Amino acid sequence: MRILIIEDEHQLATAIAAVLQKENYTVDVCHDGETGLAFAITQIHDLIICDLMLPRLDGYAIIRALRSQNIQIPILILTAKTDSDETIIGLDCGADDYLTKPFVMGELLARLRALSRRFGHIVATNLLTFSNLSLNPQTLLVQTPHTHLQLTLKEAQVLELLLKNQTTIVSKELLITKIWGYDSEAEDNHVEVYISFLRKKLLLLNAAVQIQTVRGLGYCLRNTQEGEI
Repeated sequence: MRILIIEDEHQLATAIAAVLQKENYTVDVCHDGETGLAFAITQIHDLIICDLMLPRLDGYAIIRALRSQNIQIPILILTAKTDSDETIIGLDCGADDYLTKPFVMGELLARLRALSRRFGHIVATNLLTFSNLSLNPQTLLVQTPHTHLQLTLKEAQVLELLLKNQTTIVSKELLITKIWGYDSEAEDNHVEVYISFLRKKLLLLNAAVQIQTVRGLGYCLRNTQEGEI
């Protein structure tokens, strides 16, 4: 899961990013509203954490701009305001939840998990499943009924995106953007390397799942048990 933090307090933004990265989230950080909006409209993020009081463009304007373009990424607002009217305005603009500063990091993580469940990014058990294969994106553990393996972070992120899209085709461009980032210098061969790693590990797990290459388009998962009696 990729999370965008838009927060002008550098120390706080760094602290939040460190906690999220420890939980195996991929994180991008922006320190002003204009840059944050530019990142947000790429729609490569699964969640946005947005401060309300930002230089160049405030959080309200960011939320309104996203919702006016029908971009429905879940948004958690951060506010130092104790006036409930400010929070109400943020929610009415289209935010999905809020936290008042100062806050406990554990509560931030809990609210992100709740938003993830609400918007269908991760099921309540934290497991993504397909055929006899399951992945826990937080622990990076992939398993079948009889065995399991620990994946690297990038391997888990690639498999997570494939599992979330099930049998639909996931392009190399989407994999690069979601996992390596919008401004990344990663190329197609980066994806090919990790697809190769995953294929070998699926064989080791005796998974009834194959990663198929759709020439010129990308990759999709196939259940090798379909049609068996």
